[in-house]
Amino acid sequence: MKPRTRTPDTALTVAETAFDLLTCEPAPLVFDARPVPGLPDATMPLPDLRTLLLYERHDNDTVDALWRQLVQHARDWGPAWVVGAIGVALPALTHLAARISAGYPRHAEDVDSEVLAGFLEALRTIDLATPRLWLRMCWTAWRAGAAVISGGEEDELPPDCSTGSRSPRMPYGHPDLLLRRAAASGLITAEAAELIGATRFGDTLIEQLAAEQGITPGALRMRRRRAERIVAAAITRGDLSSAVRSPAASDPSIAA
Repeated sequence: MKPRTRTPDTALTVAETAFDLLTCEPAPLVFDARPVPGLPDATMPLPDLRTLLLYERHDNDTVDALWRQLVQHARDWGPAWVVGAIGVALPALTHLAARISAGYPRHAEDVDSEVLAGFLEALRTIDLATPRLWLRMCWTAWRAGAAVISGGEEDELPPDCSTGSRSPRMPYGHPDLLLRRAAASGLITAEAAELIGATRFGDTLIEQLAAEQGITPGALRMRRRRAERIVAAAITRGDLSSAVRSPAASDPSIAA
């Protein structure tokens, strides 16, 4: 797919310029990586940290610990660290925005703005104690940008958003839509769709649900795995690509 051409003054390109100015020599903003297991035992300028994250794969615990520290800096130390945190996330945010607006060039600038606004909202409000912190922050940005498209002429999102180690692999179509379609078509139960959505994309731990239902976490994971395999097979066959065409014509809550 041909990359999207950005104008010089979208929200994300302006953020990149601000990040460049903040982190240039002779006094770039530096991040203390020493408290983060899995990162170098050193301080490093933020552009170096961003490059490290782009080209080296780190486990989820390392990435979450890094982002807990960056988010805390943004909250405690003011606007410079807000710009710094955004700058570290920009490769992922730019990729997400490009995937959302693929095929919708007239919405590209609005998508950029909303993706950035969603990420800023996550910086301000996300619970740092929750697992999969970076994944949740990306989903907040994704959903904010996707609302620009889903609120317009289509409810479908661009397929297969993947940015390597910098952000999660997005499913083909919005995950909530896919799960709703799978349940509506009878491929999986509504309870299985809720289980996947709550534990994969929400804040619910599978151990919590298992305790509430009086079963073991292993049994609930097996139930989720079976449902996910059914949905994955349906996606591969293309069975879920057009089950719901227009939110206005079917269920108005789908677009939400």
